Amino acid sequence: MRRGPHESELDALHDFLRELARFMLSFSGEGAEGVARGVRSVAGAYGARAETVLVADGAVLSVTVGDRTLTSTVTAFPDVARLDRAVALKEFVERVRDTRPALPEAAAGLRRIETLPATVPRWARGAGIVLFSVGFAPAVQPTWYEIGTTALLAALVATLTVLSDRRPRLARVLPLLAAVLVSLVTLGLLRPGHDHGGPVLIMLPALFFFVPGDLLSAAAAELVGGFLTTGAVRLVYALVLLLQLYVGVLLGVAVTGTPTGALFDTAQDADLSRWVLVASWAVFTVGLVLAFGVPWRAAGWVTALVYLSLGVQAAGTALVGEVAGTFVAATALAVAADLLSRPAGRPPRLVLFLGGFFTLTVGSLGLRALTSLAGGHVLHGFHDLMDLVTIVTAIAVGLLAGAALVPARGDQT
Repeated sequence: MRRGPHESELDALHDFLRELARFMLSFSGEGAEGVARGVRSVAGAYGARAETVLVADGAVLSVTVGDRTLTSTVTAFPDVARLDRAVALKEFVERVRDTRPALPEAAAGLRRIETLPATVPRWARGAGIVLFSVGFAPAVQPTWYEIGTTALLAALVATLTVLSDRRPRLARVLPLLAAVLVSLVTLGLLRPGHDHGGPVLIMLPALFFFVPGDLLSAAAAELVGGFLTTGAVRLVYALVLLLQLYVGVLLGVAVTGTPTGALFDTAQDADLSRWVLVASWAVFTVGLVLAFGVPWRAAGWVTALVYLSLGVQAAGTALVGEVAGTFVAATALAVAADLLSRPAGRPPRLVLFLGGFFTLTVGSLGLRALTSLAGGHVLHGFHDLMDLVTIVTAIAVGLLAGAALVPARGDQT
């Protein structure tokens, strides 16, 4: 039987929306709500209705035109390594929604975004990972020794990461390999003394690129917000990444013959000025832009929200304590990122949000807690675990509060 014009249009629209959903799952990092809203808005521009049922790495898509409905499944592994694609995707969805191009033209535009060349060369991404780690180092220990060792260790991690870019199978265990490498060099070569702080604190900034604090908090936010499946999957995935780092550190301990009791995370006295601490977050932001492929035209927005998060958190902590200060900072970050991302041509919420989110992230507490427990420091380890649960919850609830304070987006992306 020959298909009528409406049937052919439905087939073409369904194929396009299925690819759009797959692309958003892969590269936008917007989560369940963002993917559903984006696909629904584009379908509405073509006079159709789209419904999605989402999990963290897949979706069931139903597209309806008139009295006909087509349903299919989509699978994709979520990734935020190329945020330039997230920026291009938001601009593409805005353009499709406003101009409604012919479906073959729209599908070709989507394919062009998927094949965009990287905004920075591989060596620059490696340099970004180093700057990202070095900029974060003073937040772990505000010392010149921490910055120097982080530069060395992060250079090794960056080299390993860049080499794995074209080896997907290797990339799946990259956190484990990076943790083993950092642990071996720290414990076998650097051998920091007691006056340099605990060895885990020396390792942590170089591994921060892999610490899943953002995933932990995002999972908590989705669970609290009612997206139970996506939240649970993200939580399990974050824990798997954290356990890879933990096992990698322990393998280094075993190979070097280091007593596990040495994993107690004592901190060295600060020897950095306040201005160095403030400037370090600018270095961190430049590293984030390079490491995650953020377009330079969005760098100013990212930097502004990094310092907004830091300022609100510092003021809130001074006034009402760490937990409440983190809650207020997460709320302010969510409100600012949501409102600033809405005008056409602005970077998507994920890009604006990510830098500030890293300043609040607490995944490092999870690694510190596990290594303290492995070293026999039970009370200290459980104290870190309680801090992890408390701060993650404060961030998640703060994000939800921020979302509730701004007007609904409707069908915007």
